[in-house]
Order: sequence, then C-alpha cells, then structure tokens
Amino acid sequence: MKNDKEYTLRLSPELYGKLLYIANAEHRTPNNHIIFLLRQNIAYYERVHGKIPADALRDIEKSSGEEK
Repeated sequence: MKNDKEYTLRLSPELYGKLLYIANAEHRTPNNHIIFLLRQNIAYYERVHGKIPADALRDIEKSSGEEK
C-alpha cells in the first residue's frame, strides 16, 4: 500500500451511481471495482497488442515526472 499511487477521478453523478450499483452487486468496494476493470482492460490490451514491456513503463514514469 505504501507505494500505491493516488489518482483523482471525475465522474458524472449518473456514472458514479452506476459504478456504486455494480460494485455493490459484485460485492466490491468502488475502488476495488475500478481496479478490477482496469486489470481486465490491461489484460485485453496485452492479448491484442502483446505484453507491455517493463522498460516502456519506466520511460512513461520518467516522462510524467513520477518517482519510482
């Protein structure tokens, strides 16, 4: 948890309500549901385009000013 990144997400009230509804139906917190969806999307992307190389992630972190 110490190395977890925080990210502010802006949602319309309707989208937020639907997120809460689905997260509750799936017995997840909204945060855990968003992480679940992101992992699914990344897995799909990597199936279609190939695994994202670790060096590409390091390059993105450097260019965005993020600390490792």
